[in-house]
Amino acid sequence: MAQVSLRNVSKIFPPDVKAVNNVSLGVENKEFLVLVGPSACGKSTTLRMIAGLEEVTEGQIYIGDKMVNEMPAKDRNIAMVFQNYALYPHMSVFENMAISLKLRRYPKEEIRKRVLEAADMLGIGKLLKRIPKELSGGQRQRVAVGRAIVRKPLVFLFDEPLSNLDAKMRVQMRTELHKLHIKLQSTMIYVTHDQVEAMTMGDRIVVMKDGDVLQVDDPISLYNHPADKFVGGFIGSPPMNFMDGRIIKKESHFYFDEGKFRVRIAEDMVPKILNYVGKEVTFGIRPEDIHDKLYVSDAPPDNVLTVNVEVVEPMGSEVYLYLTTGLNTFIAKVGGHNRPQVNQDLDIVFNMSKVHFFDKTTEKVID
Repeated sequence: MAQVSLRNVSKIFPPDVKAVNNVSLGVENKEFLVLVGPSACGKSTTLRMIAGLEEVTEGQIYIGDKMVNEMPAKDRNIAMVFQNYALYPHMSVFENMAISLKLRRYPKEEIRKRVLEAADMLGIGKLLKRIPKELSGGQRQRVAVGRAIVRKPLVFLFDEPLSNLDAKMRVQMRTELHKLHIKLQSTMIYVTHDQVEAMTMGDRIVVMKDGDVLQVDDPISLYNHPADKFVGGFIGSPPMNFMDGRIIKKESHFYFDEGKFRVRIAEDMVPKILNYVGKEVTFGIRPEDIHDKLYVSDAPPDNVLTVNVEVVEPMGSEVYLYLTTGLNTFIAKVGGHNRPQVNQDLDIVFNMSKVHFFDKTTEKVID
């Protein structure tokens, strides 16, 4: 079984820089797990500790039932695909894919069989005689992945493998890696700073910041139920909108008061915010949960507000509207037919069943 387990793992670089802070994480057999976060959040360092390329300062790492802290990288039965491909420029594609098997003294026929199988799987069978400089970026990435496949490892590790590709090729390779995981049924751990890659590829996603794991969940749960303000803002494109304001009670209803507008809080959310009445909180709403009142037939009057349109960005099937209340600027994602004029006043409606409230001090979701 190719489970991977991290138990209270930390990495401290001299003099006292804690790159990874007490991470405990379990990766199931055949799972595609994605580590995502901004630069310097500790995701690549975590991957390199699993690979054996960085020493563990504290804690234990298990691959299967073996603790591998002291085990050399070459004995861990893992294969790693790097950001820069790391191909030998003087070797052919075949030789690059076969090199690890040759070093382990596999029989020639077994090497040939494995390389041809991997090349066929990746669609690079016709490129085996070429050298890296004769390949495109996407083809080089396939060779790097093929070099990992031929080893038939317990665990595949990917360290931002698509970041050097152009946008169109990234989308294509993302799909191919996903298909590859389904074919191989192997355990894969993938590091990226791109939340779109994380959302589209991962069975589960680990969101990291400053060496800490903030939340581990499946993509949809992570999107709909962020644990804190950072996760809510990092996952999603365009990101979640945030506005500071105060929870107030008027007559028998509760409202979020931003200063320039006031919207009524949904009844099922009232028990969660009772302790915050009269206090400042952060209000979060995703762009797709903001609608032009013109296209909402049953908009509650106390959820309608008037804003000014600052920028209109047509994206084809949808339009991004940059709106301002006078205190806050935020983004709405509306249908492609909806194109108000710049500087026009616009009545909009918040879907109050989809909003999130965050504690101003801890930035944790109020739940």
